[in-house]
Amino acid sequence: MSKKVKEPKPDWIRIKLTTGENYQEIKNMMRSKTLHTVCEEARCPNIYECWANRTATFMILGDICTRACRFCAVNTGMPTELDLQEPERVAESAAQMNLKHCVVTSVARDDLKDGGATIFAETIHAIRRKLPLCTVEVLIPDFMGDEESLRIVMDAKPDILNHNIETVERMSDTVRAKAKYRRSLELLRRAKAMQPTIPTKSSIMLGVGEEWDELLQTMDDLREVDCNIMTIGQYLQPSDKHLYVKKYYPPEDFLKLKEEGLKRGFSHVESGPMVRSSYHAHEQVQSATQHQQHKAVKA
Repeated sequence: MSKKVKEPKPDWIRIKLTTGENYQEIKNMMRSKTLHTVCEEARCPNIYECWANRTATFMILGDICTRACRFCAVNTGMPTELDLQEPERVAESAAQMNLKHCVVTSVARDDLKDGGATIFAETIHAIRRKLPLCTVEVLIPDFMGDEESLRIVMDAKPDILNHNIETVERMSDTVRAKAKYRRSLELLRRAKAMQPTIPTKSSIMLGVGEEWDELLQTMDDLREVDCNIMTIGQYLQPSDKHLYVKKYYPPEDFLKLKEEGLKRGFSHVESGPMVRSSYHAHEQVQSATQHQQHKAVKA
């Protein structure tokens, strides 16, 4: 049996290595407060750039995920006990960094009755107490479709509710573990029904075997549930245990997809080979908020 040969990375897949003072300061702070970031745990290629610019995505509820998605580098297993002091430590770190926009995500915690929704809500409140002017974006798991868990998060009124669709419907069961394409769409629909003025956001990665028409259909599906912001990036294989990259899309394809997204009515589309869900997140808040306010006035 011949061993599968990986497609070499093209020239446009490059990581900007910047490990200056800001990078080291953020890394040391995260260690001192025993906090996790998705930047490190998911091996995000933009960690050097973002940390150098003093931006980071906090990952709450520990660093062990109850799911084993085939694209994700986060550790999988049985999580440890719940850390009830974590929201305050995240808020303290956000204040120390003097953030204007804070992104909070988590591992999936299917072992918890509410999937960790209460800790998400408490983290939002803690950040607002420490940094009243800081906008808060949460990137949540699907809570196994539990509506009450979602309501707990939405009642805390994050400035942006983010939940990633990850891939096209045909590839969803291959790429994700337990998560379902239609369940993700339903979560985004419910979020908007609960808090109509809060912008919603989702992300898709390219290169796992999808077709172009399927990408456009995914955009249509997201707009059908009034998703406001979309991010599009190239999938990069974190290790030999993960899915192979089926295709590297050139930068011009990402530009075409951005045009397609804006044409469909997304208030903001961040699209590029190195784009990840939280990349340039602070730049998306204003455009999405203005878009929502404009809709409210027209209504």
